[in-house]
Amino acid sequence: MSPQPQEAVGAPLSRVDGRLKVTGQATYAADHGAGHGIDGILHAVVVTSSVGRGRITALDTSAAEAQSGVLKVLSHRNAPTLPYRPNPGSLNLPGERLHVFQDDQVRFHGQPVAVVVATTLEAAQHAASLVRIDYDAQQPVTDLTGAPPNEPPAAYTRGDAEAAFNAAPVQLEMTYRLSRTHHNAMELHATVARWTGARVTVWEKTQWVQSTRDELAAVFGIPATDVRVISPFVGGAFGNAARCWPHTVIAALAAREVGRPVKLALTRRQLYSGVGFRPACEYRLRVGSDRDGRLTAMTHDLRSETSRYERFSERGVMSPGQMLYTTPNVSQTYRTVPLDVNTPTPMRGPGYSTAAFPLESAIDELAHELGIDPVELRLRNEPDTDQASGLPFSTRRLRECLTTGAREFGWSRRNPEPGQTRDGDWLIGTGVASAVYDTLRAPAQARARLNADGTALVESATSDMGPGTYTSMTQIAADALGLAVRAVTFRLGDTILPPAPVHGGSLTMASIGSTVQDGCDKLRQQAIQLAIEDEESPLHGAAPEDVVVRDGRLQLKNNPARGETYQQLLTRNNRTHLESDGAYTPARPQASMYAYGAVFAEVAVDRRLGLVRIRRMLAVYDAGRIISPKLADSQAIGGMVGGISAALLEHTLTDPRDGRITNANLADYLVPVNADVPQLKAIYLDGRDNTADPIGVKGLGEVVLVGVAPAIANAVFHATGRRIRQLPITIDALL
Repeated sequence: MSPQPQEAVGAPLSRVDGRLKVTGQATYAADHGAGHGIDGILHAVVVTSSVGRGRITALDTSAAEAQSGVLKVLSHRNAPTLPYRPNPGSLNLPGERLHVFQDDQVRFHGQPVAVVVATTLEAAQHAASLVRIDYDAQQPVTDLTGAPPNEPPAAYTRGDAEAAFNAAPVQLEMTYRLSRTHHNAMELHATVARWTGARVTVWEKTQWVQSTRDELAAVFGIPATDVRVISPFVGGAFGNAARCWPHTVIAALAAREVGRPVKLALTRRQLYSGVGFRPACEYRLRVGSDRDGRLTAMTHDLRSETSRYERFSERGVMSPGQMLYTTPNVSQTYRTVPLDVNTPTPMRGPGYSTAAFPLESAIDELAHELGIDPVELRLRNEPDTDQASGLPFSTRRLRECLTTGAREFGWSRRNPEPGQTRDGDWLIGTGVASAVYDTLRAPAQARARLNADGTALVESATSDMGPGTYTSMTQIAADALGLAVRAVTFRLGDTILPPAPVHGGSLTMASIGSTVQDGCDKLRQQAIQLAIEDEESPLHGAAPEDVVVRDGRLQLKNNPARGETYQQLLTRNNRTHLESDGAYTPARPQASMYAYGAVFAEVAVDRRLGLVRIRRMLAVYDAGRIISPKLADSQAIGGMVGGISAALLEHTLTDPRDGRITNANLADYLVPVNADVPQLKAIYLDGRDNTADPIGVKGLGEVVLVGVAPAIANAVFHATGRRIRQLPITIDALL
């Protein structure tokens, strides 16, 4: 078939759902209620444990149950036994997920131990405060550095890293630490559950409607076909809505027990123990090189926290150390340390952003030790092939990212000596870091329908937590069908739609986009075939490859006057619509596929107060084909802001006496505000990766975070001459 004109893809379109969001018409999970056809809704409030480890010895709910409007108080004393069958569709962590209200054990501070159901939210909140619980408390262990791992480590090796390090002319040994951080998306987690007989429908904040469906089916021991999950809008997630958490089960259980719909929304404080987080990590790194800066050996030893009941490992945390730079001898161990905490979960740039801080800081330390420019040192260690897999790179333009970024940022004007550039009382520094994230893809399906009025509906059970899935898929569909964007509607977030993978890991654009392209290409071909076989059509007898569609009109590419509209064609043939199914199944990788970036940052550090301010930041990305430049900028700027937050502000503080998170609120858990965010600019290298997927994309949402924190840390060193090896970089570390 003739290639379609690309008029929507590549255009800086505003979000197609933007008006709904800014006018308050978009319905998030907690918005669903009587006004949305869910009559008789009740409110549930979770009661959480006030100790970090132990068991419940007494639980008095009499005062709560006596309150007006309270219908039920559920706990382990009166909750039914739930099957909790294995769920192969979940994240499949080793261990066993938390079973709500099934025993008297307390595994972490803030664990759900009861739920109050009442006619109003206020009644439920007040009654929850009246539940009295006694515990046989034990001392929780919450410190990563003081607890031993209890499982053999994951390991990787090539060459003889120990011997090569010992023989290296230049040797560096460093230990880096990253604090635990929480996602803190704008929308709180919420669930509305309603049973109709043995079937349950939940309106949920989730990045994966099918995973929530499968988990509820497994927990309650019912067929997945008896569970429907609806999630049309997600107000941010960054990974913490990628699995089904205990509050969703509690909402469904409460609704079944009282026989009415129930709404349950976690508070901001409950969010810190109710869903996962990016785990704290300790990363010991040894680097060996020759005097010219060519790496000869690296040893990586990582420890990160997990819960005692499940073992969470950050996917991809070992990958950058294996493939980012030419290193003939590499040794890695990765250990998880079980603590009395709830289970961690992926957070934006999972694994790769954790590894980037130590690795990119170490490269900067080596550059300083050798007196080599940090950009030049990275260029000297650029590999020709992926040393971990042995595969060639599909596309790897990190060298171009670095050189383009250096030119646009004005890197050549930099005084290489730390602490020598000043602006009044401010010490000025610049830093650079590379970024990498693997190009993930997964099987997906979509359904496309072309209506006789010339409009189209495209559907897939994916999600949109902010990157703009509604918009980007509409752009792809519009071009594939030859329609204006306004004539296409994309529908998502419902388990009755064609199945889709998790909305995370930067795999949505490649996976769902390729699926939408496939379905809409087939649909356009159907229409073209109908036209060329129709004796009354101006296109009768034409070759299919000679026909294109523009603005809903089928026409010969070399004779546009000869053609007709979809409406004319379908109406004349008495067709109300045409429909086609799209599918995408990734091929076995024949190449190493990653997105890359280079991040440049300029900081100012007050020489008396230790206060750090970001002055400007530039990032250059090799992310394949950019479907929507406006959405790409939104992703890149958001990622840079998240990286600023990780570098200078975010960290979760735990009281070691009882495991309580002491800053579980947005007053004490700091995230950037407008005053913290300077001029940010992103550049995208023009091109596409045809090896990765049919639409040539590599994913952008994760890589934009990965290199930001180390670039800032390296800039802080350049400004002050002080190397900070722990995130976040706090004022006290610079005084």
